[in-house]
Amino acid sequence: MKKIILIALLIVSCNNYNNTYNTFLPAVKENSVSEKISNFDYKSDFTAFSPNGDSIPVLFDLTKKIKLGSEDNANLFFEVDPKLEIPNQGYLIEIFENKIEIKAKDSEGLFYSFISLNQILKNSKSQKKNIPIKQIKDYPALDYRSVHIDVKHHLEKKEYYFDLIDQLASIKINGIIIEFEDKLGYSRSSIAAPEAYSIDFWKELSEYAIKRKIIISPLIQGLGHASFILKHDEYKHLRDVPESDWAFNPLEQETYDVQFDLYKDALEATPYGQFLHVGGDEVRVIDRNGKKGFELNLYWLKKVSEFAEKNKRTPIFWDDMYLKYGEVWNATLDPNISESEANELWELKAPKLNEYIDEFPENCIYMRWSYFRPWGKGNIKSIDWYKENNIKVMGATAGQTRWILMPQDESNINSIKSFALISTEKKLDGLLLTLWDDDSPHFELYKRGIHAFAEYTWTGQNTEISEFKNKFNYHFFNNDDDRLNFIDSLDKPVRDWANLFIKKGNHRNSITKSDSYLSSHLIDLPVFNDDEWILNHKEKIEIANNHLKSLEIILNDIRELKSLNLVNMYTLEIYEQVAKLAHFSYKLMIEISDYAKGSSSIKALLNNEKEFELLRNEFEKVYSKTRVINKSENYILDQDHHRHTANQSISMDWQFIGELKLFEKLNLTYK
Repeated sequence: MKKIILIALLIVSCNNYNNTYNTFLPAVKENSVSEKISNFDYKSDFTAFSPNGDSIPVLFDLTKKIKLGSEDNANLFFEVDPKLEIPNQGYLIEIFENKIEIKAKDSEGLFYSFISLNQILKNSKSQKKNIPIKQIKDYPALDYRSVHIDVKHHLEKKEYYFDLIDQLASIKINGIIIEFEDKLGYSRSSIAAPEAYSIDFWKELSEYAIKRKIIISPLIQGLGHASFILKHDEYKHLRDVPESDWAFNPLEQETYDVQFDLYKDALEATPYGQFLHVGGDEVRVIDRNGKKGFELNLYWLKKVSEFAEKNKRTPIFWDDMYLKYGEVWNATLDPNISESEANELWELKAPKLNEYIDEFPENCIYMRWSYFRPWGKGNIKSIDWYKENNIKVMGATAGQTRWILMPQDESNINSIKSFALISTEKKLDGLLLTLWDDDSPHFELYKRGIHAFAEYTWTGQNTEISEFKNKFNYHFFNNDDDRLNFIDSLDKPVRDWANLFIKKGNHRNSITKSDSYLSSHLIDLPVFNDDEWILNHKEKIEIANNHLKSLEIILNDIRELKSLNLVNMYTLEIYEQVAKLAHFSYKLMIEISDYAKGSSSIKALLNNEKEFELLRNEFEKVYSKTRVINKSENYILDQDHHRHTANQSISMDWQFIGELKLFEKLNLTYK
């Protein structure tokens, strides 16, 4: 009877609590809030007791003050009950007038219950009000919610990774896949970059993470994407094609001796990992010994999958090479293909798709990666096809791909959300958020995308993106000021900045690939009073003028926001550096056009280089607070097959390559 009365009191919202400050990130499944108020607020003293003798999990922020006590003096009771009728990682929180009760399905659920309790206390602090009497029932839509940390082109400072683990744990992320490349201190020491972190460091990070219910697993590329190994003289004889450092010869036994040694080190560095991601994407090896290239791909995959199984890891493999062989790959990228067209294509290509299906390693998970518009029927059909054929499949979305300077498309939230909902609907085991280091934006710029991933993979609900953004601003910055929406306003100026000084048809990531880049890639420069140049560059001048105005508003908003009492202020500092760099470049474009109009001088134009040097120094100073911005002097750059800007210099020149080369051309032309 008491339970019925309590339920009758509970309603979804509460007049005494502003809804903006009564949110969770990620949202909880059920949050029944009473009009009655408990005697607890964020300043309350909590004494905890577990009738089952369960250990209290790692605590964060406002829950750190919780002390353990006895049943007699406790006001917070918690326990793990495996028989609780709730999915794995689930929990219940019940807040009464003078006590709080927590029940969890497992230790993970217990950890997440205290994460939610911490958010409840933060909401109380923001509102400066007591906590309402409430009931929460919560569990994840997807069991595995993993973030990809790609360190191929740079490392963060060591302490940053520990802080990152705490932040990921606080939004209920439970997996990390680290793409090590050469940033792990391998026993084959020549493969390890001079600045690589030791196995012991990564092991320590794994220990730290597992206490926060995050399991770290490694990704070690093997068949292709192997330049970090095959660039070295002692391994050149293992190349599939002698002149290319891209791929291994899969029929050389020594190929596996090398790869398995790297795997062993990576497994030692990640002792709790359940996976070994072997990569395997974007590689076509040559036909040899009577076998087709794709057959050799499968031969390699079987060998590495056997290694994983022997070492009690589940192998993960990017799935694109199989879909390319089956001639359906392009359909997975096409958002406009209809369901009937997708079905017809898969039926038509069934002979190729089925040709080697019996040779697929059964223990392997095929990672269906779709970074943009995953709602396309080709992507969905490929997932269905895997499941129909009892092939293990997991999805991968993206918070960063090949965007220069910062993630764009509003942090790619729409695609992240879509693949999370598809994964929930298709009952996939999990989803990976890839964060590619190819062009290496600062990791702080990934945070909104990561929070979106946490929101949609935990809830599996179709929360409006605008609602999520408001929640993110409140939970991440501790403020819902409208000026925080500058992040979206930066998208277009940064997108157009990338190739501002580059001729049409070229890209800044290919400047270093040309010996004649000054003429082939960099825009032509005007003479004094050059009407023809003005006409030819009209579009770039208009873009520069428009974005200058936008960036001045954005920079002013950031300055004003920095005067407020925000948390995660460093993230704002990084966005400010992004905006300042783009602003400088657009201003320089306008000054070049002023010279072409006859309203400026060569001296004024060339003086911009001094301003640029100051700007770059500040940019690097801010970035280097958390990031190792330069590679070691004796680092060996590889052949850079995919034109990764962050792979094109030892110093941070790559970040400013367009501006640096433009000043080179300005000096040669006008001095």
